[in-house]
Amino acid sequence: MPKDFYIFRHGQSTYNVAGRTQGCTNDSVLTELGEEQAREVGRKLADYQIDVIVSSPLKRALQTAELANETLNVPIVVDQRFIEVNVGVVEGMHYTEIQKQYPEIFAQLHQPEIDKCFDVCYPQGETKRQVQQRLWQGLNEWGQNEQNYHNIAVSSHGIAISLVLHSLNINVNDVKNGTIIHLREDNNQWSLIEMI
Repeated sequence: MPKDFYIFRHGQSTYNVAGRTQGCTNDSVLTELGEEQAREVGRKLADYQIDVIVSSPLKRALQTAELANETLNVPIVVDQRFIEVNVGVVEGMHYTEIQKQYPEIFAQLHQPEIDKCFDVCYPQGETKRQVQQRLWQGLNEWGQNEQNYHNIAVSSHGIAISLVLHSLNINVNDVKNGTIIHLREDNNQWSLIEMI
């Protein structure tokens, strides 16, 4: 039986506003606007018969899941595989500071062609290839092994979601806060249904 996944990016966070890179940093939380975006995710998903929300453990994603769940009222399960890319030594730094300290890596990672920077990362960080592999491990496991849920919402992060789309040959470099992508898994085949 096909399964539907509704993967959404967390609401606006304090680091988004400050221009600081987040990665796996866990002290970035939702702003007032971010909280409203999270509630809007719940309202948008209200008619999709969501069975469960699977969330990244990071505060900004978990907060978004909890606020969306005010409307959905379903179980929330934390899954480490949906965490954002680990950006290593630059976590929490302002983007201008990163450009000064790591200009070559920054330039490589911010070029429009993802394939050219798939194996690049900051010191002590992870590559986009590594992130994509763990995301698909999580999605495939939820898609194939979990029989109790058929409509699964996932609270995740911008780069993570763009990498899922990239692997479906959809190049979107900027996934805005509160964006929802609807994927369907059917007999081990994945497709994008819509962006909500």
